[in-house]
Amino acid sequence: MGFITPLLRSILFGMPPMLSAVAMAFELAAYGFVTGILYKVFEKKNIFIYVTLIISMICGRIVWGIVSLALYGLGFSNSPFTWQVFFAGAVGNAIPGIILQIVLIPAVVIALKRGNLIYNE
Repeated sequence: MGFITPLLRSILFGMPPMLSAVAMAFELAAYGFVTGILYKVFEKKNIFIYVTLIISMICGRIVWGIVSLALYGLGFSNSPFTWQVFFAGAVGNAIPGIILQIVLIPAVVIALKRGNLIYNE
């Protein structure tokens, strides 16, 4: 889901631009992959929801940076992919989304656990 969503949205609605959508697709796939692995590794205590979320966000941003660097390096964009571009895209412009994820995702996961709607062992 994470991989296909930005690509599909780019095709259907034109936003984000395809170059950004490709990098985002890999970023979101990394989120899902890392989250799935860490969910199996860590104890099912609420604190580990935050740990898993933060580690997954860091890994996803790194994957986004690597894919973006490759795409920019292959000449799909006329501008270079610098540390400033990486920081602006991975952190600076993403702060509202980071805060929203840290607030909402744990609340949703905890509610699902309380309702016995997700595996909790």
